[in-house]
Amino acid sequence: MDKILVHGNRRLKGTVRISGSKNSALPILAAALLTREPCVISRVPDLSDIHYMLTILSELGCEVERASGVVTVKAENVTTEAPYEIVRKMRASVCILGPLLGREKEATVSLPGGCIIGDRPIDLHLRGFEALGAAVRVQSGNVKVLAPELRGSTISLRGKFGSTVLGTDNVMMAAVLAEGTTVIDGAAEEPEVVDLANFLIAMGAKIEGAGTRRIIIEGVKELHGAEHEVIPDRIEAGTFLVAAAICGDGVTLTRVEPGHLTAVLDSLSQAGFQVETDKNRITISPNGTRRPLKLDALPYPSFPTDMQAQMCALLATTDGISVVTDNVFPQRFMHVSELKRMGANIELQGGTAIIHGVEKLSGAPVMASDLRASAALVLAGLQAEGVTEVNRVYHIDRGYESIDDKLNSLGAEIERLKV
Repeated sequence: MDKILVHGNRRLKGTVRISGSKNSALPILAAALLTREPCVISRVPDLSDIHYMLTILSELGCEVERASGVVTVKAENVTTEAPYEIVRKMRASVCILGPLLGREKEATVSLPGGCIIGDRPIDLHLRGFEALGAAVRVQSGNVKVLAPELRGSTISLRGKFGSTVLGTDNVMMAAVLAEGTTVIDGAAEEPEVVDLANFLIAMGAKIEGAGTRRIIIEGVKELHGAEHEVIPDRIEAGTFLVAAAICGDGVTLTRVEPGHLTAVLDSLSQAGFQVETDKNRITISPNGTRRPLKLDALPYPSFPTDMQAQMCALLATTDGISVVTDNVFPQRFMHVSELKRMGANIELQGGTAIIHGVEKLSGAPVMASDLRASAALVLAGLQAEGVTEVNRVYHIDRGYESIDDKLNSLGAEIERLKV
């Protein structure tokens, strides 16, 4: 198990290239199960979650090849059962349910694992499958779905804390091979959903409305192979923007989609930073005094829950009082106790963090609890005096491709040690 040592008080400057989106690549790889023909997917990031997904596809019988960010999947003959041993490490493995149900009309998948960031049930996924005509049973830790045939239906995926991204993905993948028309109301609007829909359309699916609250799918008899390039990872981009805000002297992100980051860019501008955008570039620079913020994490296009931990790290040393509320995962504040170990002054009130900015943080041993919390601790270490030791960095390797190397290329001093 690795740990990361972050030497603080280094200034960042230069250019960094953003990788392909993890949250797009995972369901797109799963969607290759919908056809017997080869699918070629490029700009796939080198992450442990991607490795787990490719392992799952191989275990299901797919032929998988990977080279230089390009993955080829041929699912000519597949099994329909994914046991606990191969899905337990990644929650997103649940997204194989939809394509297996769509193609084979049955699937058995163990309830998945992943980050522990509060209650993230899959009942909305299952409700969608039932609306398409599938029988659903949860037994002995497994989800079993079975349908002699799938028929289009009108399905609501509105949940307690907003729409479900993976649920929208899963139902959309099952519905593309259902008979008739499916309407998903309360669909997730995230760019990753649009990216999956574009891949499915390239495979021959008929989908309208992706990126809105209402997606209409006209079922087809079969899909064919396709090629697709994954969109840039907006959360990786947001994380590097916050790193540059914390200790940057002018940092430019390339291979990025500024339109996917509007809420993050607006928040950084409100916090006192100069942000310039071009077609596939974003540059962020200091612009006077930092200002505190009031942030509410909500489903896209609002400020993303996947960025609230990183913003807490920035606001920890921003003079004044900032208030950060997570309306998507109200329990997603495990990073707060670790930031407090470094000297942050943060009070938790339910799903809200009240942050009193301090002058400086001090390096300390800290423990990563989930993917985005681990990134926040690295960012906090960039501005701390002394050395910050981040343990359990396997979390960060789930979603950030070579984050230590990329930050070092900008002027950080980060060591990765085997323990």
